[in-house]
Parts: sequence; C-alpha cells; structure tokens
Amino acid sequence: MEKISSRLPEFRKLSPEQRRELLSNMLGLSEAERETLKATGSLNDSDINRMIENSFTTVEIPVGIATNFLINGRDYLIPMAIEEPSVVAACSNAARIARTKGGFIAISTENIMIGQVQIINIWNKDLARINILKEKAKIIQIANTVSKTLSERGKGAIDIDIRDMPYGNGLVLHLKVDVMDAMGANVINGMCERIAPFLEELTGGEVVLRILSNLTPYRVTRAYATFDRDLMGGERVVRRFIEAYELARTDIFRATTHNKGIMNGIDAVLLATLNDWRQAEADAHAFASFGHPYTSMTRYSVDQDGNISGSIEIPLALGTVGGSTSIVNKAKIAMKILNVSSSREFQEVVACVGLAQNFAAVRALSDEGIQKGHMKLHSRNIAASAGAKGEQIDIISEQMIRDNNISMSYARELLKKESGLNE
Repeated sequence: MEKISSRLPEFRKLSPEQRRELLSNMLGLSEAERETLKATGSLNDSDINRMIENSFTTVEIPVGIATNFLINGRDYLIPMAIEEPSVVAACSNAARIARTKGGFIAISTENIMIGQVQIINIWNKDLARINILKEKAKIIQIANTVSKTLSERGKGAIDIDIRDMPYGNGLVLHLKVDVMDAMGANVINGMCERIAPFLEELTGGEVVLRILSNLTPYRVTRAYATFDRDLMGGERVVRRFIEAYELARTDIFRATTHNKGIMNGIDAVLLATLNDWRQAEADAHAFASFGHPYTSMTRYSVDQDGNISGSIEIPLALGTVGGSTSIVNKAKIAMKILNVSSSREFQEVVACVGLAQNFAAVRALSDEGIQKGHMKLHSRNIAASAGAKGEQIDIISEQMIRDNNISMSYARELLKKESGLNE
C-alpha cells in the first residue's frame, strides 16, 4: 500500500457513504472489504453520523447474557458486550455459587456528583472564601436554573465545598449535585458555567475550568455475597484464594490486574447499555487509591463455616435516562433485559457483576490457573482463526482440548488432517 496523507480537507462534510468510498479508494480495499464497511448493523448512516464525528462504519462486539444472578432477592439477566470468551461464563458460574447462599446484597448511595470551578489570581483567598460561603444559597439557586426537571423534584445542586488549589493563589469550588437517574455530565457542566461569572464577582479572581469531576466519592455502591466453599473446590482452594487476595490487597502490581478483572465484568454491562465505561474506569481506579495506596476494590475473608465472604465498594455513576442509552435501539433492549427501575438499582446490579467477575478470576487463579479455563473457551476462536469453518471449528476445538495443545500451529495441523479426510 502506498503512503497516505492524513490531511483530508472537508472530510467532516462528507456523508458516511462518501467517507467509506474515499477511504476504500485510498487503501485499495477489495469489494468484500468495501461491503464489510457498509454493514453498520442496527445503526444506519444517519445514526452514526449523528453520534460521532467523521463516522464511516461500526464495529460489532458479541453480546451475551450472564445468568444465575439473584440480587436483593430478585433475579436478573445481565447483558454483557465483550470479546473475551471466558467473562460471561465465569460471571454466570460465580453467580451460581453465590446463589446457593442467598445471592447478592447491594446498596447504593444517593446520586451525588461533583462539579469543579477553578478560580485563579485571587488576591485574598480568606476573604474570597468568606464571600462565597455568605452567598452559598444564591450560588445554588443560580446553578439550579440550569435544570427545571431536577429543581421541580427537589434535586439538582444541593451544597458547595471550597478547596485550596495545591499550587498558586487560587481556589476550587466543588458544587455537589443530585442528578437523580442521569449520569449527570451535561447538567453539571452547565451549572458550573452558569455560576462562574458570579464566582468571579465574589472573589475578584478569574475562572478557568468549569467541569464535572469523574471521581464520585459521594456516589458509591456496595455489594456483598457468600460463596460456598464446596462449590469453590474445598478448603485448599479457599486457603489459596485468600492468599491470592492478600497479594492484591497489598501489592500494586497484583492489585492493578485484580481490579482489571472487576472492570471486565462492569465494562461489559456498560458497553451493552452504552453507558460511559471510560468514566467508570477512571472513577473506580482513582477511588481505589483515594486517601491511601492503590489497593483491591474487593474484600474477602473466610466466615465461620469456611465459606468465602466477599464484598465490593465502588463508585458508579450510571444513567438510565439520556445519552446513547436512550437513543440506540440495542442499548434500549439491553436495559429492558436488565429491567431496572432506577440508576441506583442499575448501579447495584453492576457492582454485583464486578464482584462476581472478580471472584471467578481469583478462584480460577487459586485452583487450576487462569490460562487453562480461558484457553478452553478460546479454542474455538483459535480454530476459526486457523481457517476452520462450520462443524470443523468444534471438531478441531475439542481435539485441541483433549490433547491439551491449544495453539494456532496445532489448529492448522488438525485442519489440514481434517480437510484431507473429507476430500
């Protein structure tokens, strides 16, 4: 392929179809590749052009259903969008183990978010702080002119906090906002913009940033479950499970991977419902180091009967209204499958998924190791990548598992033999 230029004047003014044509010609794509780009699934060109800039196609991710979840006495089916083979199966199995002991218990706080307004070049910070506090009621009143819906329901901006900037002669005002069932980014950003001129008047300073914080220490969900020791594999696995957890609790290298396992489950649900999984990632990992060294988001111990008691405490700022969740039909269907009535219930379900996924990963590590189970599930992908079609995929996958040799080279060898037998 010849070198191409990324300088594409007027590219943004083209339609998705015109962008596909331009890119296809530049890259010398085959007819089959051009047809692949045309397939945008349930989203048409108008949809994708409205959702993001310079759109030209979509990427498909499999969506599966995690089963067995019993949360606060109610059954849930969990839609999960992810490309990793082992996640949905592992999550379902963890929920099955927890189900025998009553399932999950979860609770979520009020949906309080923080908006930040940065004020610099304040000549007298002590006086500025007093002036702000004296006008607290008016600041909140101005902020609440942004959302009539929140104001009419007694929600919206509810309080302020003032923090010293760690450098320079400035302050950061934290506006605390109850966003109800929304994620809240747009309304909070609007509130910060609305109160900025008044804050400059009160402080004599200059406002720079006016934006929400993605760290949500006032919007936290907690979940708990007991996992049966016998279904886990007995006392040996329980003992090794706790040893593995203790490393995650005390070692940042292990904690990072441990917490990634939590987000494997959480992100998959957020992607299926088109919630902001990037925000969830930033929020969760920051919270895991909030006021202390980075550590595990989950906690585990052995109860009096030798079972594993597990819990998670994680900030989640999820929406059931607004955003792409309310626009894209498949996201709407995913929300119907979940059948949650509020963002707090949604957050509770998602926290339980994170706990289940983490438990499943640590259990696998404590028993046969993560790779064995993962590769068994991944064997079908390897067979397909080697060129197997239809029934060949299952035949080659099963043979690789039986021979304990799950690799691309062995898949190709088996495919060659299989193809030879069928000639």
